[in-house]
Amino acid sequence: MLIEEAHDCGACYAAVCDLVGISLRTLQRWKKSTNLTDRRKGSRKIIPRKLSEETRAEVITVCTSKRFCDYSPHEIVPLLLNEGLYIASVSSFYRVLRGNNLQHHRSNLKPRKKSVRPPEKQATASDTVWCWDITWLPSTVRGRFYFAYVIIDIYDKFIVGWAIHEDEREYHSRDLFERTLSGRKNIEFLSLHSDNGSPMKGATLLAFLNGLNVSISFSRPRTSNDNPFIESFFKTLKYNDKYPLKFASILHAREWMASFVEWYNNEHLHSSIGYVTPSQMRNGDAANIFKLRNLTMEAAKIKYPERWGRRKLKKWDASEKVILNKEKK
Repeated sequence: MLIEEAHDCGACYAAVCDLVGISLRTLQRWKKSTNLTDRRKGSRKIIPRKLSEETRAEVITVCTSKRFCDYSPHEIVPLLLNEGLYIASVSSFYRVLRGNNLQHHRSNLKPRKKSVRPPEKQATASDTVWCWDITWLPSTVRGRFYFAYVIIDIYDKFIVGWAIHEDEREYHSRDLFERTLSGRKNIEFLSLHSDNGSPMKGATLLAFLNGLNVSISFSRPRTSNDNPFIESFFKTLKYNDKYPLKFASILHAREWMASFVEWYNNEHLHSSIGYVTPSQMRNGDAANIFKLRNLTMEAAKIKYPERWGRRKLKKWDASEKVILNKEKK
């Protein structure tokens, strides 16, 4: 109306539209529209499905009444339907209750606790962050298993300690760490991550680790992704073509495990550390290996430039840091 009034007084539409902050095309569209609504962001809109204030008040009255005060909306709605009365959906009941701070835990059971993601740990060198876990090794006797305790360094993927026992006990765990750390000099063992089973949370083991000022963290229940490095090792272990499906005795299991760890540490070309062995990564030989690979690639590109064109050479190097349970941003 104001635009038409200005136009009647002699102003052109383009100048008036520019003054009020709209385009001439918008004005033309408004004139052609028979059902004009304000669709600007932030404008007041009519939401057909929105509950009226009267309905919201009725929901609160019903839920707080003496009859339904101990029922949940999942029970209230069908009971009302049995009487031929519909007020709102179950989700609407919950939404109204939350909006008025009327939804609280009232059961005799303890409220469910939300599992907190383990803290992020970064390894920038060997012997800074270790992970460990226990896996089952089947025996030839049906229903009987041996238990492999394994510790891995997440930076160089080196198996720093292992043991096999006939049961899962906390004192086996402490014995493993005591034997692994005995005789090691200048070790900077800072962090340890594990599953949350009883062998990992034993009082004597935790006391031993706390005495070394080790930062300890645990995976969430039934969340294998919280401990991916040791789980990846277990997959390599059990999908190896020489893995016995069953072990005749605990001595058989220990002998095979010893040979496998020897192969894994000293011969296995690990993909996540640039296809060098964990031992080469741990003792520093990987840097010279990567340097030789890069020099060979540069010489090959000079000799056969047409094979690369404009593509850059693949650079072989070691990761500066390995992150466990990386925080999402």
